[in-house]
Amino acid sequence: MTYKLAIFPLQLVVFPGEKLNLHIFEARYLQLIEDAEQNGITFCVPTVIDGGLLPIATEVHLSEIVNRYPSGECDVRTVGRRVFFLEDFWKTFPGKLYPGGECRELEVGLTEDPHLNGEIINLTRTIYRDLGIDKTIKSVKEGFKTYDIAHYVGMKLEQEYELLTLRSAPERQRFLLDHLIGIHPELREGKSIRDRAQLNGHFKELVPPEW
Repeated sequence: MTYKLAIFPLQLVVFPGEKLNLHIFEARYLQLIEDAEQNGITFCVPTVIDGGLLPIATEVHLSEIVNRYPSGECDVRTVGRRVFFLEDFWKTFPGKLYPGGECRELEVGLTEDPHLNGEIINLTRTIYRDLGIDKTIKSVKEGFKTYDIAHYVGMKLEQEYELLTLRSAPERQRFLLDHLIGIHPELREGKSIRDRAQLNGHFKELVPPEW
């Protein structure tokens, strides 16, 4: 089944269940946020890498407008939901300033092996301890999912996107575990991990790309 959805391309990856905070300043996306607030629409965030729009995108729901500024800009909190494949992209959604597209929902497995997740959690906690990072990681009993730490273990944008494309839960677990094993104990990505952990919760001001 396909849906006609608003599109907000950004140079980042949004994962299902992720809480994403954004600073909105462009007129077209301020209109999108207004429609989300007043009409309850959701929108897809496809990843842009090296100027190219990639087809796997995450649907995002507006949960709160935190700040409104005299300039019209605003800070918003959003939450990632379903994963979609972008079948077609339109520079403007009919009758709107913001982009849109024809999107097909993808089935994503969310049932993860608790034993593998236990390995992932333990290794991540060890890496954080070695780097002096004070960041809480859920336990398996608390509902830990691989998506929870995907931004905070030193992966490049291309690797984060690859993780998003993996629709099988065991594949995602193995991908993440292999990455963690690869960076430990050398911790070459240590600075990146520290920086990302410290930015958690900040409102991101990102300039949407043009085509």
